[in-house]
Amino acid sequence: MSLCHPAPYTLGARLSDQGCRFSLYAPDRDAVTLLLWQRSHQPTRIHMQEYKLGYWTAYVPHVKAGDTYSYEVLINGQAWCIADPYAQAVVGPVQYQPPYTPNQSYSLARCQVVDHQFDWQEVSRPAHTMSETVIFETHVKGLTQLHPNVEERARGRYLGLIAPDMLRFYQDNQINCIQLLPIATCLPEPHLLSQQKTNYWGYNPYLWMAPDPRYAHHDAVTELKTAIRELHRHDIEVILDVVFNHTAEGGDGGPILHFKALDHAMYLHDKHRLVNYTGCGNTLDMRHPAAITAVLDSLRLWVTHYQVDGFRFDLAATLGREGEQFNPHAAFFTALAQDPVLSQVKLIAEPWDIGPNGYQLGQFPSNWSECNDKIRDTTRSLWRGEKHILQDFATRLMGSRDRFSAAHWPDHLSVNYLTYHDGFTLQDVVSYAQRHNHANGENNRDGHGDNRSANYGIEGPTQDPAIIAVRERQKRNLIASVLFAFGVPHLLTADLLAHSQQGNNNAYCQDNPISWLNWDNLESSMPWANWLSTMIKRRQAVMPAFIDAFSGRKRHQNRIRWRHPDGNAIQPNDWPNLCAVVCHIEIGQHHRHAGAQLLYCFNVSDQPLSFSLPDDKSWQTVCVTEEADTATRTVTSSFTLAAKSLSILTNHA
Repeated sequence: MSLCHPAPYTLGARLSDQGCRFSLYAPDRDAVTLLLWQRSHQPTRIHMQEYKLGYWTAYVPHVKAGDTYSYEVLINGQAWCIADPYAQAVVGPVQYQPPYTPNQSYSLARCQVVDHQFDWQEVSRPAHTMSETVIFETHVKGLTQLHPNVEERARGRYLGLIAPDMLRFYQDNQINCIQLLPIATCLPEPHLLSQQKTNYWGYNPYLWMAPDPRYAHHDAVTELKTAIRELHRHDIEVILDVVFNHTAEGGDGGPILHFKALDHAMYLHDKHRLVNYTGCGNTLDMRHPAAITAVLDSLRLWVTHYQVDGFRFDLAATLGREGEQFNPHAAFFTALAQDPVLSQVKLIAEPWDIGPNGYQLGQFPSNWSECNDKIRDTTRSLWRGEKHILQDFATRLMGSRDRFSAAHWPDHLSVNYLTYHDGFTLQDVVSYAQRHNHANGENNRDGHGDNRSANYGIEGPTQDPAIIAVRERQKRNLIASVLFAFGVPHLLTADLLAHSQQGNNNAYCQDNPISWLNWDNLESSMPWANWLSTMIKRRQAVMPAFIDAFSGRKRHQNRIRWRHPDGNAIQPNDWPNLCAVVCHIEIGQHHRHAGAQLLYCFNVSDQPLSFSLPDDKSWQTVCVTEEADTATRTVTSSFTLAAKSLSILTNHA
């Protein structure tokens, strides 16, 4: 609880011992009415006072946690009920039937007063370093909706994340960080509502500070905190995917939910029309003081009240926009860097949007990590057989230092991924040559057109053992290339189960078994899952030390040598025609892991090749992709590497 009479300067609904202070920023309005919804359908109306220009407030005695409220404003003489942009809980279900009307607004815009008291039981955040972090992207509902051993009331909900079987699953698969697709309350776009579909992924934010009630059995606030506490208890971090580039109010014809009625200047304008740098109809103007304040207040709430460990920012180039230009020194980035709370958590950018100068990979401040689509595209292209790209792949393997200077490691690391929510799952990357998005209702025109995928003989599922064997080996090649690259690996939890979306590479509106994980696959995918979990464990034993050694001022004390399979050094003009390479890495003498070595051997040709090993030492296999066998072997002098496979070895230092 806060003090007796909270000051009006902090926005939102803030409880005291005797009541609640409601404060709202609404510079576009001449009057604002607070609506308190009791058991009756008719609300109590309280006229708010403007205590300074654009800031409205009312203190109401006897209000308690769980009470429901909204605001009412006049727009062109028509009364609208709007939500509090600072609402920290909402009354579900959150839905309407297009077109959105003033009458419907009185049913939709129902916010709840929240008391954030919660027993964290002295459980603290895990605080993994970036070099130790392996991110598993997870959808709250899709993870457990079909899990037979999760009790029914928890399936598809926050509490399903911490069901006993799920906690064992994380432990068995070496999961130490979960990145949740957006859990802030969202609304489906009008065209989806008209088709009786929903925005399953959650990338259409309605209220930034309120956990979505569709993932709760009863109380979203308490159930989400409980889930995060128990994940932390099991040494698992939680990163939230957040969307601050636009809101669910969409373009000029979109619904009036809050900001459009309260402060239209929070959006970018072009001759009084909303600018669409996001593909979602509107773009938040982070130069606007109220906008940047709202975003920072939202982030602080998730860290302080929910103990989250970091954020992945959707279309993050928007956050640094100054009109048509991107500025890595924009006010938002500076504000985050100096904030005593937010500067301590993980910050990950999706470093682009669809506006002018929107692609900004590697350009974010040095305290940010960034999702790296270049390693995705290069790795997929390499293993499906494209020529003349081994040199580019070598750059990606070594941390994409053309984009992410090792001088700023480990803070500014590439987030290396093959699959994300928007695209094929790993199983579909090796099973489909084309997208199959007809279920989305857009005549298969949506989603990525350039997937760098292959089907290896048959489009979709097959029982052909030869094709299955090739696909499994390619999955191992792809994943190993990311796991053992310098940077932060990002995987889909769905890929642990070899989940297929039936070739749909844009399943944003598929709230059904296309997106829900099929746990019946667990037994059949066990060899793959066992191989992958073993590789993650070995990655954790090897890569953090090498990332640390190659970071910052220490980076020049180590050696990287590129060789042909016969051991001879690769010359610059050799690269375009290579189909096999050896990368020999050694940590220098001034590091605590001095003498530790890694040997990456890649054979992307169609023939087995003999590889000579350097230094006349014994080497131990870390990763071999030819088969799913995880047994380690000791190798001396030379070995034969199968076609289309890789091997990673380490010395015994």
